[in-house]
Amino acid sequence: MKLDRIRLAQIADWAAVAVAASLPWSTTATSILLVVWLLTFVATVDLTMLRRALTTAAGALPVLLWLLAALGMLWAGVSWTERLAGLEGFHRLLAIPLLLAQFRRSENGMWVVYGFFASCAALLLASWVVLVGPSWLNPHQVRGIPVKDAISQSTVCIICAFALIWRVCDLLRERTWWLALGLAGGALLFIANVVFVAMNRIDIGVVAFLALLLGWRQFRWKGALMACFAGCILAAVSWTTSSYLQLRVTSAVEDVRTYRATGEGTDIGEHIEFFEKSLLFVRDAPLIGHGTGSIAEQFRRSAVGKTGAAGVVSVNPHNQILGVAIQLGLLGTALLLAMWIAHYFLFRATGFAAWIGAVVVVQNVISSLTSSHLFDFMNGWLYVFGVGVVGGMALRSTSAAPAEHTIHVDAASVWVDTASAG
Repeated sequence: MKLDRIRLAQIADWAAVAVAASLPWSTTATSILLVVWLLTFVATVDLTMLRRALTTAAGALPVLLWLLAALGMLWAGVSWTERLAGLEGFHRLLAIPLLLAQFRRSENGMWVVYGFFASCAALLLASWVVLVGPSWLNPHQVRGIPVKDAISQSTVCIICAFALIWRVCDLLRERTWWLALGLAGGALLFIANVVFVAMNRIDIGVVAFLALLLGWRQFRWKGALMACFAGCILAAVSWTTSSYLQLRVTSAVEDVRTYRATGEGTDIGEHIEFFEKSLLFVRDAPLIGHGTGSIAEQFRRSAVGKTGAAGVVSVNPHNQILGVAIQLGLLGTALLLAMWIAHYFLFRATGFAAWIGAVVVVQNVISSLTSSHLFDFMNGWLYVFGVGVVGGMALRSTSAAPAEHTIHVDAASVWVDTASAG
């Protein structure tokens, strides 16, 4: 039986690796692998580790947010189909304490990180091949985006780029010049893919903030100043060489002008309209919101008899904070912000793994100003696995060392005491 638990625990770890590797590519494959991961994890769950995960802010707050969302169905004035659909966006948060428990006991957390980075490197290669290759490689005529969409692709590229830059800094300290040069080239390819191929407009703010944060965590004030200088150079080069970047920025400015002048439903105009309406929805039910699943109904009511951007009915306010606030009010918003803060402070250590976790949290928080990424499949699960796996590694590193003569022999936390054998 113990051997079976050991084997299942190893399968659970490798299932998590497979989930991470599938995230940039396939929603269907990820869904299947998530079921495999959950079944094998439940079969080998360490209840002590799970309880410990739930006693941390990082593990408890996602569960509390889900519980509030479940209660929020009681006061939502919409059908139960819409209430249950609204709760679906919160379900994945329950996986965070499970992953914290799993990778607090397991030594295989870094393999999940490696699997994700290898998959992203393959996606990067496919993106450049599709961009410059023959047309038959790109039957859907979406430039440089072989799967999913530009937002998903730019998200993983930014995370990989800043993880590599951290390693470059470490290698430069160690004077490992050639490896540092190779990883720096890889980071530039990821950033170039964002600048020339797949960009979400909020990525400009994400990259700028992460550059400052990296400089600060590596070299404090000197590093922050260096990041500002390097960022200005990168911005200038990107602007002068990328017609795609210019188009993304100028089209946003033109969308705003058109919306302000005519009220037409442009891309940015609709986002502005959703934002302004969402603030009114929150004002109408500030404390506990309109209930889980109520977003679409609020937009339907506000669009009656209107045209242009004002007449668009949305199920998504394109802002994570407002997406929670509309449904769960300021109480839900406070839990969301507290969860983000707790997850960031989980990665306050100065190491490679901690930096990856910090990048995942910061990227999600900033990009959620224009998207409801915790409710989106790829971005939501990327956040859950990034925080859960790397967070479990962080908790493991801060745990007390095992007692003398105790040997950890497997991923299922089977402990063998050899003291009596002495």
